[in-house]
Amino acid sequence: MIFKQLFETDSSTFTYLIADRNSGKAVLIDPVRETVERDLQLLKDLELTLIATIETHVHADHLTGAHSLKAQTGCKIAYPAMIKSSCIDIGIKEGEPFEIGQIKLNPLYTPGHTDHHHAYLIETPAQKLIFTGDALLIEACGRTDFQSGSAEALYNSIHNKIFSLPDETLVYPGHDYEGRFITTVAQEKVRNPRLGGGKRKQEFIDIMNGLDLPYPRKIDFAVPGNEQCGICPDSAPEEMKGLCSIHDQG
Repeated sequence: MIFKQLFETDSSTFTYLIADRNSGKAVLIDPVRETVERDLQLLKDLELTLIATIETHVHADHLTGAHSLKAQTGCKIAYPAMIKSSCIDIGIKEGEPFEIGQIKLNPLYTPGHTDHHHAYLIETPAQKLIFTGDALLIEACGRTDFQSGSAEALYNSIHNKIFSLPDETLVYPGHDYEGRFITTVAQEKVRNPRLGGGKRKQEFIDIMNGLDLPYPRKIDFAVPGNEQCGICPDSAPEEMKGLCSIHDQG
């Protein structure tokens, strides 16, 4: 397996490249519009064929690079199946592995940050890796106060789908804001200030309800844009429209 963890600085978003070495087939999990050219160059350098972009959810903090990548490579666009949009080629469902050559990407339905959120698990002979999107972060978790979020649902998702994995499972989050890159199930069970130390569900709900977080600065154009796989909506700022116009006609 070829694996690369990539980072976009403005939204502190991780994109993950996963490829099957033998077939040269690759996917990108949660690509970002601003870093499409970087991702294309990496695919070229590694002599890989992008077969799909895969989203964990409809993002509120950045515009996905899915549409642009499809326009330039012919790849498919995959979203959680409950998102209904004409731009989506593949609907992701728990229990239906996504195959990348001989690699199986296993979707896990993990609602709470949004009502459609999915994480993705890879099991190798040596290790388990889970890409948790915005559900579980490093010593944090995704917010639950918009996009049909639910603190109770997120608590259940993390405990039933992520904390139930072996302690040594490697956790790759969708974001980090403090220069960290990776965690483990064991570490989050112990150190996560919102979930760790055996916190009960009501404790977690009270913590999440008391966060008083600021309104996401990109949500008004990111959500409608991402519902269309990364096409800039009319509400996008001028600097984003300039970036979008390069490939939106593809």
